[in-house]
Amino acid sequence: MRADAAANRTRIVDAARAVLDADEGGGMAAVARRAGVGQGTIYRHFPTWQDLVLEVHRVDMDELATAGEDLLGSHPPFEALRIWLQRLADYGRLKNGLSEAMSALLHQSLGPSAQVADLSALRLLLTAAQDAGAVRTDITAEDLFVLVGFLWRLEPTPDRQQRGERLLEVVLAGIQIPADRS
Repeated sequence: MRADAAANRTRIVDAARAVLDADEGGGMAAVARRAGVGQGTIYRHFPTWQDLVLEVHRVDMDELATAGEDLLGSHPPFEALRIWLQRLADYGRLKNGLSEAMSALLHQSLGPSAQVADLSALRLLLTAAQDAGAVRTDITAEDLFVLVGFLWRLEPTPDRQQRGERLLEVVLAGIQIPADRS
């Protein structure tokens, strides 16, 4: 793919994510406006709205799955875990904003893999935080994933993001070992 086409594709996916997150409707036309490209450019990359939504999902999942090492390279383990979980929450809000039909399409198109999260980054981050003595050792990545499942089930209210952040802090406080006890 040419460099300009790859850049357009990235702008389109980013714009689609913003349109989905803002729940502003408008489909491809709204994405074209945000991306600063013509609708024809979008359709060359993504023939249907469903194709574009699936690509947003794929990119987000790939970014989450590979973010662990980068976060550990630039943050202490517990902070890296917090940042990753916040990114998961952001994705959860986006996915929750999809219509029932689009959510069903996501699961239908991706099959069983859409039902099973790649927890490798979460395992890496949790283990690093446990090894650093910052997090309880009796919790697994699967346990933590279940604990934060509320993040993508919060009702779309005006305070959803703040509420999610507050509840995530409660979960993190519950698994964290206080500095004076480590």
